Amino acid sequence: MTSDEIESPIEKSTRTQRFASWLMEREERREAKESNLEGLVRLNVLVSFLTLGLVGGFETVRLAVTMIPYL
Repeated sequence: MTSDEIESPIEKSTRTQRFASWLMEREERREAKESNLEGLVRLNVLVSFLTLGLVGGFETVRLAVTMIPYL
């Protein structure tokens, strides 16, 4: 056996470990991005209701809130 044949499995394991760590980091970044999007959606809904309240008044907001279960 040569030293190249002995080092080959070690090289593969480090390559596999690097790939696994890259996958984990990518998944963490994706989760962070999704949580940011959820926050933006909630902010958008809040701003929409505030705008509706300013334009249509409190009764319009109450009507919109009661219609949410039908969506």
